[in-house]
Amino acid sequence: MVSSRLVVGLTGGIGCGKSVVAEELARLGAQVIDTDQISHALSRPPSPALQRIVDRFGPAFIAADGSMDRDRMRAHVFSDATARKALEDIFHPLIRLEIVHQLAEQIRGTPYSVLVVPLLFEAPTFLELTKQVLVVDCAPERQIERVKQRSRLSQTQIASIMAAQISREERLKRADAVIENNGTLLELHEQVCKFHLRCLQLAKGLQ
Repeated sequence: MVSSRLVVGLTGGIGCGKSVVAEELARLGAQVIDTDQISHALSRPPSPALQRIVDRFGPAFIAADGSMDRDRMRAHVFSDATARKALEDIFHPLIRLEIVHQLAEQIRGTPYSVLVVPLLFEAPTFLELTKQVLVVDCAPERQIERVKQRSRLSQTQIASIMAAQISREERLKRADAVIENNGTLLELHEQVCKFHLRCLQLAKGLQ
């Protein structure tokens, strides 16, 4: 990775709208690297992560098609901090390798990169790759409602996932920039455009 490259870490609580913001930044010309997408790919064969999952958690966490049973694993790790750390120890080094590969591969085609990481502040191995952190924020009740609409997660599961993240207050305090997603899509779009222009200026200053 080139040290002068502007890499923006994009994070926020579950249901805050990180994916929408990332899609808009990609449309505006940024390179977007989504760690959830990388994780999904590593959950399917062939992947070096799968045997490690069997060794650590047992074959019950592998589905019939040979991939990791994500629903079962999610329920397990969000109720057991030790298990969550073990899963991160398997996936994070592999995800970081892919991030660095993608940064090097596409670095010349885009003005800056956006690294989408739901647990960015909780994962120093990813945070240290970034120069700026953008937090997408919304009211907690909106978070819960959005997650309910898009997934099969129960209220208890949603609460467990939110509890695994740092507090909203701490996330906002550590952000370099914040996009509030409590309003309309138009209002969100305007904020994303402003942030994109800011990134173009920051990237130019690093050249």
